[in-house]
Amino acid sequence: MRKVLLAKSAGFCFGVRRAVKLAQEIAESGAPYVMLGPVIHNDHVIAQLAAQGVGCVSSLEEVPPGCGVIIRSHGEGKEVYDRLAAMGCPVADATCVKVAKIHEIVKDASDRGRQVIIIGAPEHPEVRAIAGWCIGAKIFRNEAELTVFLEEWKENPQKPVTLVSQTTSTDRIWTPCREKVKKECTNAEIFDTICNATCMRQSEAQSLAEQCEAMIVIGDRKSSNTTRLAELCRAHCPLVYHISRAEELDRRKVSGVASVGITAGASTPGWIIKEVKDKMSEEMNNAMEIEESFADMLEKSIKTLNTGDKVTGVVTGITATEVNVDLGTKHAGYIPMSELSDDPAVKPEDIVKVGDEIETYVMRVNDVEGVATLSKKRLDSVKNWDTIEAAVEDKTILEGTVTEVNKGGIVVNVKGIRVFVPASQTGMPRGADLSEMIKDRVKLRITEVNRSRRRVVGSIRAVQAEERAAKAAEVWANIEEGKKYEGTVKSLTSYGAFVDIGGVDGMVHVSELSWSRIKNPAEVVSVGDKVNVYVISFDPEKKKISLGMKDHNEDPWEKFTSTYEVGSVASVRVVKLMTFGAFAEIVPGVDGLIHISQIADHRIEKPGDELAEGQIVDVKITDIDYDRKKVSLSIRALLNDARAAEEGEDGEDA
Repeated sequence: MRKVLLAKSAGFCFGVRRAVKLAQEIAESGAPYVMLGPVIHNDHVIAQLAAQGVGCVSSLEEVPPGCGVIIRSHGEGKEVYDRLAAMGCPVADATCVKVAKIHEIVKDASDRGRQVIIIGAPEHPEVRAIAGWCIGAKIFRNEAELTVFLEEWKENPQKPVTLVSQTTSTDRIWTPCREKVKKECTNAEIFDTICNATCMRQSEAQSLAEQCEAMIVIGDRKSSNTTRLAELCRAHCPLVYHISRAEELDRRKVSGVASVGITAGASTPGWIIKEVKDKMSEEMNNAMEIEESFADMLEKSIKTLNTGDKVTGVVTGITATEVNVDLGTKHAGYIPMSELSDDPAVKPEDIVKVGDEIETYVMRVNDVEGVATLSKKRLDSVKNWDTIEAAVEDKTILEGTVTEVNKGGIVVNVKGIRVFVPASQTGMPRGADLSEMIKDRVKLRITEVNRSRRRVVGSIRAVQAEERAAKAAEVWANIEEGKKYEGTVKSLTSYGAFVDIGGVDGMVHVSELSWSRIKNPAEVVSVGDKVNVYVISFDPEKKKISLGMKDHNEDPWEKFTSTYEVGSVASVRVVKLMTFGAFAEIVPGVDGLIHISQIADHRIEKPGDELAEGQIVDVKITDIDYDRKKVSLSIRALLNDARAAEEGEDGEDA
């Protein structure tokens, strides 16, 4: 049984469809316009436009006075635009958006003094137009021609080079050229400007050619992309026929084959494809099993869209104002940027890319102009409302971006839907400046939904509480004495500091904050500090944890005894006054007692008569009790030593 396989991407691409649509609209309007060169490479389409009153000229000199000019899809160089402006001619620009992007690239490169290299056919109008947007461009058909040029370039490999390609080139030509420039030029900018639609069309054609005994390639012989399709097919299939109309097809050549693949160039209209279909159907007497029939294809191309329909298409282009979508119908679909997403923080390229399949909602249909205005965010909105409602029942955690602050709390954009979070549920302290949260990415639970009123309420605090509870459970499951944690100081009291060690607060007693004697924890730590602590003890039932910060590997007594001995003089800090004397810190963690009788060389009523807490004084170590770890200090002994030394000096003088 014979069968016919049709390439999915056969026929007009978005750029060609846009150009033909523009020319047809001008023809229908009756405005005096001419095409500057064929708007696309298809003589039959050009003949139809001519019959409608839109003729074709080959140069600006042929443009009638007062007549507008249609710039073809291949584009024109900057000089043409300048001359048209000087002539006062209205311009209808049908340049393919992908080609226009290359114009921007090469102009920018040329303005920066870079050498532009174009891989493509020098005689092709698209290539000539690209070269017209830069100065001194070099054009090469393939790697062999490029190599000759780069041999001279080797003398100064650091010269800046910018490499682009004709949109209808092939990977077979482009890849070796790109790799050659990468290797030879140390200061190269490389832009892969082959059209994705072209790549897809070529890939599908090659795949069909591998499966079929014969291939029919439909398209004008002047069309570069159609000619390349035929070349690619011949590499995989012995019988390839390149035709522009159905009457050129010799049915006898394909009558004996079991399978025929059909593809069409980007400039081939659907009605020509239909002619080929009808002729083949007649020859095969409806005996062939058609995998994807021409009738199906044509039905798709002429089916009517209705406002409110859900449709699926392929993204063919992204501009500053819209996303172009091929719906597989006679309508050119586009999504205005305002209808792409409700999230102001999202960029178009974060949502869609050329070649992506996208589901959209039809907002408006203009059958006269053949345009369908689409919306992704409206379709997403329906789905997102379903998600929001389900989140209440499923207790799903959602994410969103804080977009504004109002009197009662904040507004979070979740999947394009405004979610109000009361101030008490933001997770911020009472009285905190909520504007600090704007642009923050937050997690929240949905607590209330009223779809009819478009009211949604959420809680960030609930998620934080759950996360904290989960972390706390993990801490209690793995806690043990001596285990070390990095924590955050949450609050201070007169007797210590509370530290969060990951969902659980532990208390560091003031005596465990430092080896030094301190009165207030604020002398050592502040709220928000990151500190290293270890577990001294814990009580799972009472949910209490005692933490320490002092490093017990450092024994202050050993440090003291290795530094001082009886008779040593030390500079100490008075830390506490008692009725019987004063305690002074010798080294952090080791205090000594200055008895009241040793504070001065005369009788005093109380230590405060001579000393104050925090005062630094020099003392003599008079005794060390190693067993009880007690130290006796004396200021009086130092004074006596000083007096004895003075008397000795006086005796020597006498």
